Amino acid sequence: YAAVSGEDGAAGINYRQRGVDNTEGETTDREVLASRLRDALARARSEEIDRGVCLVGPHRDDLDLTIGSLPARGYASHGESWSMALALRLAAYELLRADGEDPVLLLDDVFAELDTGRRDRLARLVAGAEQVLVTAAVPADVPASLAGARFDVADGVVSRAG
Repeated sequence: YAAVSGEDGAAGINYRQRGVDNTEGETTDREVLASRLRDALARARSEEIDRGVCLVGPHRDDLDLTIGSLPARGYASHGESWSMALALRLAAYELLRADGEDPVLLLDDVFAELDTGRRDRLARLVAGAEQVLVTAAVPADVPASLAGARFDVADGVVSRAG
């Protein structure tokens, strides 16, 4: 987050299981989380069958994001929210990259939402990626330091820019 935003404020993320008995307190222990999930699935089984929908599981869980000591939801500025979203995207990219393969990094019109400082920082952060696909409605939004082939798309025609 700090690398994207340029701010010193600490950002945090906390995984919160929903529909799971957390009366014993929050934990990051995988075995405890898995056990709680199995118990919750067993308790919800008949209701899930009756309703025809999954009521418990990771798809129902939440990530609580914080910037400084405040929750990002409701307190983060527009720039802070975009910086957090980009930090999460880049963290996922780095996690996939740790397996030894460089995934394609897609950045769909993100530069339009950033101020100049954040644009430049993001361009530096992604410059080392093997493949980056950037879209932009306004070409000037993409920092010139982000090298690579550029294409224009207009009226269904793709042509090399420049």
